[in-house]
Amino acid sequence: MTDFSQVTAAPGPDLLTPDNCAVLFVDHQPQMFFGTGSGDRTAIINAATGLAKAAKVFDVPVVLSTVAAESFSGPIMPQLKAVFPDQQVIDRTSMNAWEDVPFVEAVKATGRKKLVIAGLWTEVCVVLPALSAIAQGYEVYVVTDASGGVSPQAHEHAVQRMVQGGAIPVTWVQVLLELQRDWARTETYVPVTEVVKEHGGAYGLGLVYAQAVMGEHAAG
Repeated sequence: MTDFSQVTAAPGPDLLTPDNCAVLFVDHQPQMFFGTGSGDRTAIINAATGLAKAAKVFDVPVVLSTVAAESFSGPIMPQLKAVFPDQQVIDRTSMNAWEDVPFVEAVKATGRKKLVIAGLWTEVCVVLPALSAIAQGYEVYVVTDASGGVSPQAHEHAVQRMVQGGAIPVTWVQVLLELQRDWARTETYVPVTEVVKEHGGAYGLGLVYAQAVMGEHAAG
């Protein structure tokens, strides 16, 4: 039974924090986008960019990876490269990033146990490393709106498979706000609200309105 005398106002251990997670971007490349049919591709680009900016705001370690960039899939999408201009992009031949030694070594170098993963396609280049990482003791959070598959069914079934394997589905805004968690955290308040205004759609417009009517310190 729960000992209510021990209940405290503290976050649970499953929550993402800037100190316990890393963000992995897998194969956000032109050729992969051409084959994506599970949802609006512009929305996926926006979500992936928002997620990247969220990681940068909170100084969360990031791993960028592509597959066959020079021979087939093209370079990583420029929006991601613009957020991390000096970040090395790890190019692979393997569809499963977790079978690529430099990729896995880069993940290990972050020292983080919680991995936030987004990529194309969900049913191949996301599900394979997600399940592989889980099998080796990592906790995986899949950013479903920053990922896409070749069809709605392919994306949905891949997410279901990962959930059954122990992964946790999230969205990019969920990750951003989970990292912030308290609007009293003034050091990241303005950068977070700027990301929301740039990529948060109607939520971002609502924040613009609130700040215009109530002032720049209107809560997000």
